[in-house]
Amino acid sequence: MPEQTLEMLTWLVPVPPVLAFFIITVFDNWPALRERRWRTINALIAIGAIVISWVFSWIVVIEGLNRGGEALAHHPIATGINWYPTSLAGGFGMGVMVDPLTVVGLFFVPLTAGCIFIYSHGYMAHDEKYSRFFSYIALFAGAMLTLVVADNLLLLFVGWEVMGLCSYLLIGFWAHKDYPEESGKTMNPRKAAVRAFITTRVGDMLMLLGIGLLYAAAGTLDFQGILYSETMLDKLAATDSVIVPGWSVAALAGVLLVGGAVGKSAQFPLHVWLPDAMEGPTPVSAMIHAATMVSAGVFMVIRMFPLMSAGFDPHRGEFAPPMIVLGLIGAFTAFMAATIAVTQNDVKAVLAYSTISQLGYMLAALGIGAYVAATFHLVTHAIFKALLFMGSGSIIHGMEHGEHHAHECEHGHKPLTDGVNPKYFDPQDMRNMGGLRKKMPHTYRTFVVGGLALSGFPIITSGFWSKDEILADALYHSAEGRFLGLFVFILLATAAFLTAFYTMRQIAMVFLGEPRTEAATHATESHWTMWAPLYLLAAFTLVIGFVGVHPDFPIIGLLYEHNPLHDFMGPIVLHEPALLEFMWGALFTSLVAALGGLTLGYLIYAVQFFDFKMRGGYKTPHDRDWVQGVVGDWLYGVVARKYYVDEFYNWAFVGPAKWLSERFSYQIIDKGIIDRIIEAVPPVMSAIGNFFRAFNTGVVDGVGDGIPIGIGQFARWFRPIQSGKIQQYLLVAALSALLIGLIFVLAVR
Repeated sequence: MPEQTLEMLTWLVPVPPVLAFFIITVFDNWPALRERRWRTINALIAIGAIVISWVFSWIVVIEGLNRGGEALAHHPIATGINWYPTSLAGGFGMGVMVDPLTVVGLFFVPLTAGCIFIYSHGYMAHDEKYSRFFSYIALFAGAMLTLVVADNLLLLFVGWEVMGLCSYLLIGFWAHKDYPEESGKTMNPRKAAVRAFITTRVGDMLMLLGIGLLYAAAGTLDFQGILYSETMLDKLAATDSVIVPGWSVAALAGVLLVGGAVGKSAQFPLHVWLPDAMEGPTPVSAMIHAATMVSAGVFMVIRMFPLMSAGFDPHRGEFAPPMIVLGLIGAFTAFMAATIAVTQNDVKAVLAYSTISQLGYMLAALGIGAYVAATFHLVTHAIFKALLFMGSGSIIHGMEHGEHHAHECEHGHKPLTDGVNPKYFDPQDMRNMGGLRKKMPHTYRTFVVGGLALSGFPIITSGFWSKDEILADALYHSAEGRFLGLFVFILLATAAFLTAFYTMRQIAMVFLGEPRTEAATHATESHWTMWAPLYLLAAFTLVIGFVGVHPDFPIIGLLYEHNPLHDFMGPIVLHEPALLEFMWGALFTSLVAALGGLTLGYLIYAVQFFDFKMRGGYKTPHDRDWVQGVVGDWLYGVVARKYYVDEFYNWAFVGPAKWLSERFSYQIIDKGIIDRIIEAVPPVMSAIGNFFRAFNTGVVDGVGDGIPIGIGQFARWFRPIQSGKIQQYLLVAALSALLIGLIFVLAVR
């Protein structure tokens, strides 16, 4: 393909969704075009736009694969314009670049986004703001695609911030929605949207500081000028940051950029917004957790990895400061979120904490230098997590349908409120489900595929291959005696076991056994537009993992002479590390974690092998959880309350902020100072006004009115002279002449 054609296609990739956003927005605000047929046309515009971007993207992907990773890394396809001239290196540019990472991003982003768009057509069919929803998700997808093809950090940040806006709009899409007091829920879409926006802004400010520092030191934000320039990387790694003693500019800028990723990818301590994001429609959750938003944080870190690893020696294990931060935060977050997911009963909350945990996997992998494994898991996770979230939406739809059906029945059915809460029925609570495998066979089959991939089920699922690569890298560094490698390996291995356990718990509580409520009894399968995309994603979930098989893997590895993904992604760093030797210990750990967790979860929640009278179980919605019986009520309560992080933030930040706003800002600043100043203004202004009124009356009016009065008085004095009598005039003339003569005589003397 000609270079110019490829460049043009890359420029066009983000255009259709962004254009669809503007078109749908105009149509949606035109009263004559709000009829139902126009709503469908708006959906088709959005779906058609993402399909066009999908086609453009995959043309670029195919061409990139044909050229190979080494060719693209050394000679990226790039074109741009000088957008804003400055005194440094020609100013800010705007352009596109295709390198190995861009090819990977263009593979999975349009794929997952396209499936979500089609799914949304069925999910949002009866929503009043149907057209507006499609305009928002079109802009969401366009922003992510802009981020993927950007050739500089500034344009990447533009896409980054537009996604932040879209997440706010979509999480709060049902802003009118509120929960009754009896539900026990304190969060609603309005609060969740504000929380997500503010929390991610904290990370974005850190990222913006990193961008500013990098531009000041390098004089450019172009990826080719920084990431693919050994001279520039050495300069940044050798220049002292001044701000943090002992840290180079590369280290400080890298840590600040990591701060942006921590916020966007919901890592500790900025992870609190992502579980609340499920207050938006389920397609939004799928977009945030798979195609956009949280994937953007990991994508950005992989993109900037050459900078963050500047000075890193993989042989001596001298990890750069950004890598240490990534390793510690990522591993801890992966473990923490996995423990919380075990205690959750909301079908979407389990997946939300699962996303936080899996993103921790990726960032921890980057912390130990396993950027290829992190990229691999980013792709596989995006596909199977989109599958799982869309499956959860199908489950919720089925339960809502069952709820309506049960209310309509008049033949002695138990009331629908015999679930967990006697006054409020929650269609997302897994304790109200059970037995849905017979009611929703399409959702069941595809959800199990996604769940097994999340668990890392061996060989047939992509999650196994990508997780195994991360554990292998961690085990390698652990065997070399590096604490960070050991820390990452232990926490990720434990998180892998917990992931398999809570995934089987979710599958069993939702699909296996018998229905625990009337809603579950009457649940029905969703429309084909909702389950058809699930099969496409399920197929990719089963096959995509084979692009990263280690050539020394038993039996299957015989089909490979090399690792295709490593060969393609490896050259994005200047000093490409060699493929690590096959780690039997990592394979054993992966198998034990996945199969052990799945087996234990199956025995407990599916066949109920253990004594549930002692430990608890979910035969009815009111039953006690088995884990709660094992670890005790206190520890279970701490984990179920998310380690009281929300409460701590309310105490440490929200409470003081409210106190400052109410006591200081309102009472002292507003009422004590501003209001008093404002209250003092009227009397002062009135006094000034009275002064000027008196001045106007006494001086201005006096002078103005006095002149004509004087003229009139003078006229009255002289009026008697004009009597019309000639004798009088002659007498006056004679007297005047006599007077003048007298004055003359006196003056001569």
